[in-house]
Amino acid sequence: MTRLPTEVSGLDVVVAAARDASGETLIRELQRTRARVRHFWPPPDPLPSDTDALFCDLVPSLPARLPWLPGEPKAALVVLMPPTETALDLDLLRKAAPEAVLHRPFTAPAILAALVLARSRFAYERRLRGRIERLDMTLRSMHSVERAKAILMGARKMQEEDAYRFIRSQAMERRVSVGAVATAIVDAHELIGLR
Repeated sequence: MTRLPTEVSGLDVVVAAARDASGETLIRELQRTRARVRHFWPPPDPLPSDTDALFCDLVPSLPARLPWLPGEPKAALVVLMPPTETALDLDLLRKAAPEAVLHRPFTAPAILAALVLARSRFAYERRLRGRIERLDMTLRSMHSVERAKAILMGARKMQEEDAYRFIRSQAMERRVSVGAVATAIVDAHELIGLR
């Protein structure tokens, strides 16, 4: 028997699939991971986003039913692939942007692998989005600092180093970031035309 990874125990999982033999297998195996499983069929519009993972049949309306498309996913998505004799719509699969896929017939190891993969990819992508947001904020802050220095150099006839020291000292005195002080200087300049 496969030992359950700790990161899958106690998850909230939504299954949006027909409750046939394969659907029953999926639900039963997910419950064995000690997940709280909620079943919906037909899939609601939109699908619930208050969950850790969604297991959904690949149906034409899937991308439209996902509450976050376009945008930041709220849950790990595992797409349940149609039977092998059914033509595969790769464009639809791409639009749904799943973290994992699960092929029929479902087996216990494949279900667990799909869940672990989906959750780890979801967490990894969330960390990447956080990094990108922080880098974007840093770049905006750097841009504001450069503009604020230019404003101070022109308005107060300061050298570049002195302008930066002034911004930094104001930030330390007010216990805010250098970027916040720089943004305030730029905003004040744009608002009242600081000269």
